[in-house]
Amino acid sequence: MKSLNLPPYDAKISTEDGKTRIFDKLRRAYVALTPEEWVRQNFVNYLINHKGYPSSLMVNETAINLNNIKLRCDTVVYDKSLSPRAIVEYKAPNIKIDQNVFAQIARYNLVLKVDYLIVSNGMKHYCCKMDYAANSYTFLQEIPDYETILTP
Repeated sequence: MKSLNLPPYDAKISTEDGKTRIFDKLRRAYVALTPEEWVRQNFVNYLINHKGYPSSLMVNETAINLNNIKLRCDTVVYDKSLSPRAIVEYKAPNIKIDQNVFAQIARYNLVLKVDYLIVSNGMKHYCCKMDYAANSYTFLQEIPDYETILTP
């Protein structure tokens, strides 16, 4: 898999029936190793080991319902009271992060109403903090640590 703009980690990879799989720490299972999944696993590792996000308060592939349409958020981060605080959307490294990607994560946020939206293709990472009172958002220079996303 392609080297990413994230700290390296020792991924658990296996091949079974000719299919390559990677261990997802959050789902506690091996999943198909696609380019997007490679980004997800590397980014989740980064959040846990470099930004202090507790794995017990993160969920991959969270199902939500928007206008009777079932959607799946790539990763949702919760606080200790299990309120969602951040949504993370991943794309494969060759996928450009554009307005369509931000529109996708914004749709998810219509349901979850989190304070932080994070998008990554493994090469570029973006984070914006929502300001609901001003009906606006601000892009941050870096991905915040877990303690930061807990403060409104």
